[in-house]
Amino acid sequence: MAKDAIGFALSALNRLAGSQWLDRTGMRQGVERLAYRLTKGGFQVLTTSARAFKSAGTKTHPTRLSAPGHTTDLFDLGITEEQQMIRDSVRAFATEVLRGQAEQANAAQHTDPAVLSQAQALGLNFFAVPEDLGGAAAERSTVTSMLVAEDLAWGDMGQAVAILAPMGVANALTRWGTAMQQEKYLASFAGDTPPLASIAVLEHRPLFDPMQLRTTATRNGDDWVLHGEKSLVPLAAEAELFLVAAATDTGPAVFIVEGGSEGLSAGEDPAMGVRACAQRPLRLDGVRVAADQRLGGDDFNYREFIDLGTLGWCALAVGTAQAVLDYVVPYVNERQAFGEPISHRQAVAFMVADIAIELEAMRMLTYRAACRAEQGKPFQRETHLARTLVKDKAMRIGTDGVQLLGGHGFTHEYPVERWYRDLRAIGIAFGGLHL
Repeated sequence: MAKDAIGFALSALNRLAGSQWLDRTGMRQGVERLAYRLTKGGFQVLTTSARAFKSAGTKTHPTRLSAPGHTTDLFDLGITEEQQMIRDSVRAFATEVLRGQAEQANAAQHTDPAVLSQAQALGLNFFAVPEDLGGAAAERSTVTSMLVAEDLAWGDMGQAVAILAPMGVANALTRWGTAMQQEKYLASFAGDTPPLASIAVLEHRPLFDPMQLRTTATRNGDDWVLHGEKSLVPLAAEAELFLVAAATDTGPAVFIVEGGSEGLSAGEDPAMGVRACAQRPLRLDGVRVAADQRLGGDDFNYREFIDLGTLGWCALAVGTAQAVLDYVVPYVNERQAFGEPISHRQAVAFMVADIAIELEAMRMLTYRAACRAEQGKPFQRETHLARTLVKDKAMRIGTDGVQLLGGHGFTHEYPVERWYRDLRAIGIAFGGLHL
């Protein structure tokens, strides 16, 4: 209701602004300042919803997943028959559903709930939840999650983020959650109505470093009190559960924050790309959470938490870049200029070849890092290499995709302009996803 009230108030002020009465009474500047404050005050009126999460208190030890039984110490590019079946299902969904909804979701800055329901029918959340909590996960599935992210992003990156954000929260709870946290929150992800959830790491400032956070968590008795502001948080106005990164006196940590908590609010700040996942800023103004809401125990590794999220974005970039390549190859072969396909021109052919080469390099580095993470080996170096290459080459591929289509690439009629905007996000993105 508060959000509607703001809308009504702004509409009334806009009508009033057109009146000559303001000029005669000298009140125009005051009304304009009020309209500005109402617009900027969205944080105070737009809050997230919440469901009741409960723990029966019967789980005494957290469930931890081991490396897959088929894994070896070698870097293996082969995928299992089960993984191929999952990829086939996800690619069909991306082709038949996400592609058709992409432009509409981008314009609405929102993923249709019907699309999210269809995605849930694929059972992706089950692969993030251990078997003893109602899921299907018996072993770590970092590579499988990466393949799913790649194929969903091939359909549409924005909708892919909206679908994968809850799965990322479930993966983090499986990997590090305490027994209480897993029982209270994780089991719901394997239910008929899994909660919308999201990870909030990024902050609005130049050269953001996830290891140097301005969002703070201060101990107050038996609680933690969180202050700060996150930016570009997927599903921020809709999510029922958040994993929020904040600085403590002992270093960075992650806290489980339920939607609807007092002091938690979402704002308005439309992004350039990845618009379908409804990214918004998230403000924490004295949000109080219990001490046991700090994610994990002694085994929690914040660096790995960040790196797995980074790999998620790399996988999304690979999928979207593949979409660009798959689109421009037939286009340049069919587009005629001076009596022949434009692909006969060396400048065009070399640009397409560069896209293919750079894409394969992105894929190999991302696969390598995800493979090591799944094996339980250190993967920070490999993740850094993957992100360094991907954030550069993905944006280049997006630019080249637009360039190859010429004037057509600059219009909404063709999807390359949306892919260009989406791929720009890779250079700044942290959090939001978790393999």
